[in-house]
Amino acid sequence: MLKKEQQTQNNNGIYPKLNFPDFELRIAKRNGRNEILDPVRKRYVTLTPEEWVRQHVIAYLHCCKHYPLELMKVEGSINIGKLCRRCDIVVYSTNLTPILLVECKQPMVELSQKTFDQAARYNLALNVPFLFITNGLTHYCYSIDKNEHKIIYHHDLPERTALGLKSEE
Repeated sequence: MLKKEQQTQNNNGIYPKLNFPDFELRIAKRNGRNEILDPVRKRYVTLTPEEWVRQHVIAYLHCCKHYPLELMKVEGSINIGKLCRRCDIVVYSTNLTPILLVECKQPMVELSQKTFDQAARYNLALNVPFLFITNGLTHYCYSIDKNEHKIIYHHDLPERTALGLKSEE
């Protein structure tokens, strides 16, 4: 259970305060359940703890790092062998090459080797240069240097131009 100081009160319930800037996310009570507006999918979705994290990541990517919503895909399907899996968020370059994979977990879930392995498996299909793993409280961003065969950890997500996205016009 989250401590009181780790919670934030919204009009429709209590959701954990995350390690992101405060964003004004649109939450509505619909059909007896809390839903949150996903600006990428352009619809309200059921508000779960993982969705709370996912929507904060989307807001951070868009509002703070200036990644275009049009170049994001949320819960897109990928095939790993004969298995079909869903990626939380994939950001694409302007030529539609995947460049960032985001794996989100609930705030109560500790990020473990299993989480990193899951992102690595997804990346076998996507081959992105940057990965971001978060539970909303703890974040890990890393890139893969294929020439040196090593993983490079970053303190924050790169700016859009470092990912090959054109600067805003």
